[in-house]
Amino acid sequence: MEEVNGKRIRIVFTDVDGTLLDAEHRVIPEACATVQGLARLGIPLVLVSARMPEGLTTIQRAMGFSGPLVCYSGAYVLDEQGRKLLSRPIDIDTACEIKRFLDRELPGLTCSAYGYHTWICDDDRDPRIQNEERITTLKAETARLRDAFSQVGIHKFLLMGEPAEIEAAEKRVAQAYPQLAVVRSSPILCEIMSGKASKAEGVQVVCRHFGVDPSEAVAFGDGRNDIDMLAAVPESYAMANAPDEVKQAAAHVTRFSNAENGLARTLEELLPELRA
Repeated sequence: MEEVNGKRIRIVFTDVDGTLLDAEHRVIPEACATVQGLARLGIPLVLVSARMPEGLTTIQRAMGFSGPLVCYSGAYVLDEQGRKLLSRPIDIDTACEIKRFLDRELPGLTCSAYGYHTWICDDDRDPRIQNEERITTLKAETARLRDAFSQVGIHKFLLMGEPAEIEAAEKRVAQAYPQLAVVRSSPILCEIMSGKASKAEGVQVVCRHFGVDPSEAVAFGDGRNDIDMLAAVPESYAMANAPDEVKQAAAHVTRFSNAENGLARTLEELLPELRA
């Protein structure tokens, strides 16, 4: 097996949107053979994303591989059989309090709530919700927070809006709720999770699950919500399309963007046997 800086590559972690998928959030056909090749080499490919589980299993099926999932930016981690490895929800009473705050203080934004395998919103006719449904190929439910999640809590709020609104919302929510993890995953999206949740912890949990040291892992990402994951893995790659602050947080930068199949092409450089 190929080595990087004297270490074997035993596991690969990757963000999804802006990293594994193309600019239109679609699977890149040329990448499928590469990720299937990882399985033949016995190297797990782990999707690490702000998406819900069903938004990741559709990608796995389309690309012809399986494996663990780090969902909701690390708030919910599943093994290769779909069994829970980690869950860091926001309790239902706190979630309801946050939702009231969002409705009152940020009424111009569209808000979704996610927990476990459920996605709810206030109005599924909202164009922003419909756009998210198009991207993820999933369907949101129109429901009240407490009715949908009862006593189990939620894993994530997702705020959607214009870039200036989202930037302001990130600061406003973080100031009001310092115990939460609040981060923009794109210029028009802001994710709100438990402050205990992180992609870095998700990576560490999966590494322990396989008995792999993080020094034997490679990680890829493009967004601000990938920075902690990139810092957790010594051999980390920011995509060529990533903002400067993400590139500065990574050990390397790919020569090609996500739209240019940069992840698969980099893996083929690291593991020449994938090209066979």
